Amino acid sequence: MFELHHLSAQELWDWIRRGDATAREVTDHYLARIDRLDAELGAFVTVTAEAARARADHLGDLVPTSRPLWGLPSGDKDLTDRRGVPTRSGTAALPGDPAEADHPLVTALDDAGAISLGKTATPEFGMSSSSETRFGTTRNPYDTTRAPGGSSSGAAVAVAVGLLPAAVGSDGGGSVRIPAAATGLVGLKPSRGRVPSMPGRAGLGGLAVAGPLTRTVADAGMLLDALVAPTGLPERQPYALVTPDVGDGPFTAAAVRGEGRFAVGLLEGSPWDDFVDVVVDPAAREAVDTAVRVLGEVGHGVEDVTMPRVPYAEPFQVAWESSGAGIARLPGIDLSALTPLVAWLVERGRALTGAQVLDAMAGLDAFSVALTRAFDRFDAVLTPTLALTPRPLGWYGEDPAEDFRRQCAYSPWTSMANVAGLPAITLPVGVTAEGHPDGAGLPMGVQLIGRPGGERVLLAIGAQLERRLRWQRRHPSVW
Repeated sequence: MFELHHLSAQELWDWIRRGDATAREVTDHYLARIDRLDAELGAFVTVTAEAARARADHLGDLVPTSRPLWGLPSGDKDLTDRRGVPTRSGTAALPGDPAEADHPLVTALDDAGAISLGKTATPEFGMSSSSETRFGTTRNPYDTTRAPGGSSSGAAVAVAVGLLPAAVGSDGGGSVRIPAAATGLVGLKPSRGRVPSMPGRAGLGGLAVAGPLTRTVADAGMLLDALVAPTGLPERQPYALVTPDVGDGPFTAAAVRGEGRFAVGLLEGSPWDDFVDVVVDPAAREAVDTAVRVLGEVGHGVEDVTMPRVPYAEPFQVAWESSGAGIARLPGIDLSALTPLVAWLVERGRALTGAQVLDAMAGLDAFSVALTRAFDRFDAVLTPTLALTPRPLGWYGEDPAEDFRRQCAYSPWTSMANVAGLPAITLPVGVTAEGHPDGAGLPMGVQLIGRPGGERVLLAIGAQLERRLRWQRRHPSVW
């Protein structure tokens, strides 16, 4: 039987525009699904049903506009403030008071016409790819004994099971791409400076950027258009960094057309090879093999490229620890209530000297130059998104140093794109086969890393793969 959540975000937007469904009908449908399904999955930490219905009614009284997310349900990752709603940040160490003002990303989504249904779950301060918090556990809908990855864990689960048509997460080391890969979604991390509401100035190294989590490549293009120009028109953003623009026209158009022949590199090695033993699961290799086969059928040239041997692990860990040091200065923080990993990062970050941090940033700058130079002859570089299948709950353990090492071993190819400011997309090209030790049917993704400003190329290649592999037809059983 057909239901509204079976529509893609693009289709749903078109239905609302044509009057085939109202914003209130759509909002009520998704709220009902959250009420029915989310107790087992833990995608949301706060549901703002009354506010969502009020906004839907308000939009329903207006003439639908061309704003890119008009009437579409959305959610706010619980690291971003929405006025009047608690921001818990996945922690029991903060009082969780209602926010006094909207984060610029929340403002952008509202300007685009979206309707927030509440706050989606994230691990503590977004510092982990786990999905277990002091408020509960977010579970992978393909196997509820496994984690969906993080830190945009709740957003990914909500989209994967049809609690939202699409969502926006934030990605500082893989936090959009990791959960997208683990839950069978498309996840796009834009170039540094591409999204005006997260322009790359905040946080050490400008690692974090907002990006789409969707079921289709076209929906990812649609959400990126909304993030870049929320009103549907170019807007002056005086605090945004300037990002090179590869191609022209809306991102949605590139994602729908899926045109072009490109040079693709196949990466050998990872930047973490000197820090952890990176073991690549056969299912991850098979997903890459599938992508290489289809890319060849489409007409792309695929050549090997070797990971540049420039120090990475130590400067990245210093950068990550130094960001933890800022947590200790948050008003009202109770450091004794932190999880072991974040407490460890805070302690190590506070012990760093200014010289150590400056040396780490210089090291990451050197790595960025080397990586961009190594990738420059390619339009996109292909890697597995994750080295392993979606991890069992509890896999990271309680020892914080081992937790950090396991995060690096699980997703050894994601954080380097943040460091270099390059766009990257994960595509759900495969699933584990019958007979795999972890069981059949777990999603497996591949990652494409583009040139600075090269989101349109990534979307075009993604559309070509999607047409042939039809992953948008795969859903978890709860669907």
